[in-house]
Amino acid sequence: MLGVIDLPTYLAGLVLIILLPGPNSLYVLSVAARKGTRTGYKAAAGVFTGDTILMTLAALGAASLLQTTPVLFTIVKYAGAGYLAWMAYGMLRAALAMWRSRHETAEVAAEAAESGPSEHPYRRALVISLFNPKAILFLISFFVQFVDPSYAYPALSFLVLGALLQFGSFLYLTTLIFSGTRLAAAFRRRKRLSAGATTAAGTLFLGFAVKLSLSSAA
Repeated sequence: MLGVIDLPTYLAGLVLIILLPGPNSLYVLSVAARKGTRTGYKAAAGVFTGDTILMTLAALGAASLLQTTPVLFTIVKYAGAGYLAWMAYGMLRAALAMWRSRHETAEVAAEAAESGPSEHPYRRALVISLFNPKAILFLISFFVQFVDPSYAYPALSFLVLGALLQFGSFLYLTTLIFSGTRLAAAFRRRKRLSAGATTAAGTLFLGFAVKLSLSSAA
C-alpha cells in the first residue's frame, strides 16, 4: 500500500517507540502538570514539529551524513546534551526554591510562579527534539525497513509512515497532558510533592544529557 511493506509489524514497533520514555514525553508531562492543558499542547506542538523535521531530514539522508561525519555527530550530540543539562539545572533550581518556600501560603506561591521567567514550551520542546542525533539515526534505520525500494514515489511512503507516527504520538501526548493536569491539582495542594516531582524530572533530564553525551553514531 503506497510503497509501505509489512504494515502490521511497523504498527507494532510504532507502539513500542512511542511508549519508550524520553525527554520529549517527560517535558510535555511536566509542562502540563505545572501550567495546564493549553501549555501542554504548546509543548506537544513543538514535539510534532521537531519530529516532522527529523523525519524529513532522515528521508533526505541526514542520518547517513551523521554516521559518516564523526565531527558533525559529535557537535550535534554535545549541543543536545548541553541543552538537556541546562534544562535539568533550571528544574533542580526551581525544585530547591519550592523546598525553601514549602511553608508559604498558596497565594504567595502562585504570585512567585507568575513572576517567574516565561518558559516558551513550544520552543523548548522543539529544541529538545531537534538536538537528538540518535533520534535521526533511529528514524532512518526504522523507516527504511518498511519502504518498498521498487516503489516509484518513496516520499509518499515516508509520508504515510510519518503520519502514522504523528497520530500515535498525538494520542500518547494527549494522554500525558490530561494526566499532567490531574497531577497539577495535587501539586498545588502539596508543595513537597511538587518539589519532589520537579527534582525527579530534573534528575531524569540530567540522566538524558549524560546518556546522550556517551552515545555513538555506530
